[in-house]
Amino acid sequence: MRIAVVGTGYVGLVAGTCFADVGNDVICVDNDVNKIEMLNNGKIPIYEPGLEEMVKRNVTQERLVFTTDIKSAVEKSQIIFIAVGTPPKEDGSADLQHVLAVAREIGKHMNGPKIIVNKSTVPVGTADKVRDEVKKHTHYDFSVVSNPEFLKEGAAIDDFLKPDRVVVGTDNEETAETMRNLYAPFVRTGKPILIMDVRSAELTKYAANAMLATKISFINEIANLCEKVGADVEMVRKGIGTDRRIGPYFIFPGTGYGGSCFPKDVKAIIRTAREYGMELKILEAVESVNNRQKTILLDKIKNYFNNDLKGKVLAVWGLSFKPNTDDMREAPAISLIRALVKEGAKIRAHDPEALKEAEWRFEDLVKTKDVFLIKKRYEALEGADGLIIMTEWNEFREPDFYLIKEMLKRSVIFDGRNLYDPKRMAKISIDYFPIGRPSSLEYKK
Repeated sequence: MRIAVVGTGYVGLVAGTCFADVGNDVICVDNDVNKIEMLNNGKIPIYEPGLEEMVKRNVTQERLVFTTDIKSAVEKSQIIFIAVGTPPKEDGSADLQHVLAVAREIGKHMNGPKIIVNKSTVPVGTADKVRDEVKKHTHYDFSVVSNPEFLKEGAAIDDFLKPDRVVVGTDNEETAETMRNLYAPFVRTGKPILIMDVRSAELTKYAANAMLATKISFINEIANLCEKVGADVEMVRKGIGTDRRIGPYFIFPGTGYGGSCFPKDVKAIIRTAREYGMELKILEAVESVNNRQKTILLDKIKNYFNNDLKGKVLAVWGLSFKPNTDDMREAPAISLIRALVKEGAKIRAHDPEALKEAEWRFEDLVKTKDVFLIKKRYEALEGADGLIIMTEWNEFREPDFYLIKEMLKRSVIFDGRNLYDPKRMAKISIDYFPIGRPSSLEYKK
């Protein structure tokens, strides 16, 4: 099929590349000239395992093209995906200005019937707004489809090529059949293509992310309770996760969720409910718990250093909101680092992929020399009074603990991702403070 994808951010670039990889002719469009030039030179603006190789392969085989010319892309394509950002406004609602701007351009340049697909995460009713905007500028027939993405950063290629399900919202049977054909190569193992009405499809994405966010905040609340009552959240997690009704996924305690989806989508669905005169009290609590959880390590750190962090140097391993991505949007590390600096600490931070992103997110603190961005993990420990773990990168799971002890001024680790066993840390004589588990000090008694 002939496909255009407008927006070469995370969703658009992954979707366009994967569609091309199964034989479609795909034009990816973006108004960012520098980004398009970078892509045409074989450079990928985001870090996603496997994406760079797939992009290069499909560009070489001329199935994937990058351009700033939306007119040509619309004219040449049968299906046009809108995959631009929908950042939250101050009130939590989704900002649709970019989506509607693309709809306007599509309408202006249509040269025949088209299928217009909302791939961006958008609130209920957006398809109606897109339809109204396109109608203003064309007399050609078209249909607007809701086709939300369910990609996990760090595993997006696999998620797209082997989806759990494909959700398609449309009231047009001919359009539904075209979308079934488009996604057929990805569901050969029998995973469902769910055809539903547009509004149900739009709400499905928010409901899915809100449920996952709820699981995370729930286990974080349980973890905090575990610390109060002397239980071990790892044991509790296993105890509930083996129940098939609950499952083992998204019940890992830590310093809260971040990224481009969960924080934004929880806010947006809360805002949508308010517009219809409802309060989603559970999700309001989910958001509140998550905001508090992002600095849960701060109290542990302050207590350890007798509430005096002035002049303390703390190493931080992990800046991205999760491993296998350079994405720092809403990352818990941002909140914690800024809180530590406010308390008078200096930070030596390392991340395998997010240092470039961190340069501008901590630009003010780097200039004042309150934050130092370090390329190698052990170098971040030089002169540090303790180590903080904020992202569960694989390379942090089994470090040289004796080297860590040697390099740190004080043998202490504050672990926001529960990577290590407190009993093992006690044997090594490292003061270890995880989330929802006994500290290593408990095993020294």
